[in-house]
Amino acid sequence: MPRSHAALPRLFVTPDLTAGAQLTLAKEQSLYLAAVLRKIVGDEVVLFNGRDGAWLTRLFSDSKKSVTLDLIEKIATQTPVSDLWYGFAPLKTERLDYVIQKAVEMGAGTIQPVITRFTQVSRLKHERLVANAIEAAEQCEVLSVPTVEPEITLEKLLDSWPADRKLILADESEASSSPVEALQGLKGHKVGVLIGPEGGFSDDERAKLRALPYVVPISLGPRILRADTAAVAALAVIQAIIGDWR
Repeated sequence: MPRSHAALPRLFVTPDLTAGAQLTLAKEQSLYLAAVLRKIVGDEVVLFNGRDGAWLTRLFSDSKKSVTLDLIEKIATQTPVSDLWYGFAPLKTERLDYVIQKAVEMGAGTIQPVITRFTQVSRLKHERLVANAIEAAEQCEVLSVPTVEPEITLEKLLDSWPADRKLILADESEASSSPVEALQGLKGHKVGVLIGPEGGFSDDERAKLRALPYVVPISLGPRILRADTAAVAALAVIQAIIGDWR
């Protein structure tokens, strides 16, 4: 999005966005603009829906129950949907929110909670995860909001894994080394990355993963990282070496 509009509020909406149209927001977003941000008629807001780019809009009405916006002009072209798959063992609430937000910022296209033997949390509020992803996209000028999938067990995930996608495994048992060489060998492939739980994968899980032909184990250096730190580190090196940072 042009930095000239960076100071404007950004909201994710679901309707189509086209020049000259008007859009009436739902009660929650209307209340946020009119009561929390105290926006009034004539103020500008940026809208995006993950399909039509970013649009500059202007408040036509400012009721706390129903704000209506005039669509003025498209200010950013829609970015392509990322093909990067990100799987992780869910953590407790605050750190769970963190890993969802960072996955959005780091360009994941699909976010998949994976239940492992040592996962700390087994039941998730899917709507909360989706809301966190949308909020991160709004705050960080991301136009393609990732798909957040419902949780799945590791066993079911591996049973349904597509044959044409490599799975990068951040494995703390891997000898300390740079992941650069292993990742460079994956250029041109569809990839996913899997981050284990705070207690690590069980011996059986690790053995099963490492025996699969599409799994590529990598080290994230000489230090043991917390699961949320490992997620950011893994996504960063993937994007830098074979992703969209190049």
